[in-house]
Amino acid sequence: MDFSYTIWIILVPFFMFLLIGLTGHWYKKAAGLLGTAGLAFVFLASYYTAYKYFFEAGKVDGVYQQIIGYKLLWLSFTDKLTIDLGVMLDPISVMMLVVVSTVSFMVHIYSLGYMKEEAGFYRFYAFLSLFTFAMMGLVVATNIFQMYIFWELVGVSSYLLIGFYYDRPSAVSASKKAFIVTRFADLGFLIGILILSYYTQTFDFQIITSQNGPAIAGAPAQTFMGFSILTWAMLLIFMGGAGKSAMFPLHIWLPDAMEGPTPVSALIHAATMVVAGVYLVARLFPIYSFAAPDALTFIGYLGAFTSLFAAIIAMTQFDIKRVLAFSTLSQIGYMMLALGVSGYGEHNGLGYTASMFHLFTHAMFKALLFLGAGAVIHAVHSNFTYEMGGLRKYLKITHITFLVAVLAIAGIPPFAGFWSKDEILVAAWEHNKLLFWVEYLVAGITAFYMSRLYFLIFWNKTPHYHHTPHEAPLVMTGPLMFLALMAIFAGLIPFSEFVSPDLTPYHTHLHYNIAIPSVLIALLGIGVAAAFYLKETSYPDKITAALKGLYKATYNKFYIDEVYMFVTHKIIFGLISKPIAWFDRQVIDGTMNLFGIGTLWASRKTKGLQSGQLQQYAFAFVAGAVILVLSFVYIWA
Repeated sequence: MDFSYTIWIILVPFFMFLLIGLTGHWYKKAAGLLGTAGLAFVFLASYYTAYKYFFEAGKVDGVYQQIIGYKLLWLSFTDKLTIDLGVMLDPISVMMLVVVSTVSFMVHIYSLGYMKEEAGFYRFYAFLSLFTFAMMGLVVATNIFQMYIFWELVGVSSYLLIGFYYDRPSAVSASKKAFIVTRFADLGFLIGILILSYYTQTFDFQIITSQNGPAIAGAPAQTFMGFSILTWAMLLIFMGGAGKSAMFPLHIWLPDAMEGPTPVSALIHAATMVVAGVYLVARLFPIYSFAAPDALTFIGYLGAFTSLFAAIIAMTQFDIKRVLAFSTLSQIGYMMLALGVSGYGEHNGLGYTASMFHLFTHAMFKALLFLGAGAVIHAVHSNFTYEMGGLRKYLKITHITFLVAVLAIAGIPPFAGFWSKDEILVAAWEHNKLLFWVEYLVAGITAFYMSRLYFLIFWNKTPHYHHTPHEAPLVMTGPLMFLALMAIFAGLIPFSEFVSPDLTPYHTHLHYNIAIPSVLIALLGIGVAAAFYLKETSYPDKITAALKGLYKATYNKFYIDEVYMFVTHKIIFGLISKPIAWFDRQVIDGTMNLFGIGTLWASRKTKGLQSGQLQQYAFAFVAGAVILVLSFVYIWA
């Protein structure tokens, strides 16, 4: 089947960006409808492509194929080392088309209501289209350099969207923070790409990700500090993924990024941009698995730590969007851990499949959580849970859909999160018992803090609202209901029959010995949250007083931001940058200034020689002649 039409899945959002960005100020309100119409095409085309790929043309002899839908040669360095721009379809890229198009389309519809009063309405939709274009180009890239190009464009898009409220210093600061942190990480990504391409002599994914292919086999056997050159290259590439996916210690930008509009949080920081790092590792998984297993092990442990670290912080936060931000960090850690304990084959590849499955289900229920949070904020005009309570009586649709999302992320069956999380736990149990027990603990903590958030918003005490809260309009609740259905039924998809590391479908089944205890742990977390927060009690204050120091550290995010500020301002700026600046001003600039001063002094001393006075020239001529004659007489004498 001809998949050349898929290039329009990328190009349509780009044309929408140009059209709305250049002409949107003429028809401001209609810009949202135009952008949404463009995303409707992308949404339908992505689902059509998924159907055609998975059920008609994607499989040959029982194995899914990597199909090049479109390819254009851009740069050619050697016969093998070229940079193409195109569309590659395989199970994970097609799955990501569905994820990105679904969430982006829902956000476009939702924003018609949420952002309608904003002065920059058309600008917002232009930036949304730009971001969708960048994400689509990233997930269907045919080579790692095309991925890097769109990777950086995703960073630019997120900078523009996080800083949408450019008149707010906090939003400007957050956008700069996100841009700088991810740029630092992307430097490692670029160096890793250059090392990998130098030894494999190709950027092409079909070659470098082939199982034990010639590109991997051509890598050198030399080691540096105990690791192979290829391992270092893959660790540097993962550095870029860790920045985009906000893995510890590069996580500091994500909570601050909540300064952007809430629909942006749903699009970028819940379902698409932050999973780009997970997708990167999955895309290069054959190299990690066969040639850099040490890097894969590191990714697994870092994912487990990030998952636990973020979950603990989420328990003490009161800003509804920041709770969801740290929840996202924790769930991304789950996905990274799953990749870290995976391999090839039906048995060993469960972690890979589970990671992609959780990426898929998480996109639906986390986007639902953020959009639900937006509906709550829209109703009470506050982000803080201590200014909320009892909203189930006013926001009936938002209440039910938010509860569905909470149960999904808590891992309660039959909601989507249960199925994907169960597969991650099974993969961890089979490969690394330590990581398994860490994630079991995280499962309980996740159920607790998400239930805490739910009870504080919709139950607990009902404060005196300045105006009666009201349900959001249908244009906002419609996407909530659609995503709620996805959060309920997406987990029932036989995901392993579509996505596996070796492109071979296989069948998974429920492991009751792991699933039942994980559900009980989740129910325990929900029960504790209900005892503390269903109604207003003194228990939280008592626990806070008993754990005063630990609670304060957790509430302040373990002071990681303060550590960064100390390192940058006191050490880098104070001890390194200031001496360098002094050397630059005093020595480098001083030397150049000395040359200038010397030139001016010499010119002042010599400019009298060309005064234009004839008698002065005659005097100099006669004096010179006399001196020459006297010199010759002296020499001859």
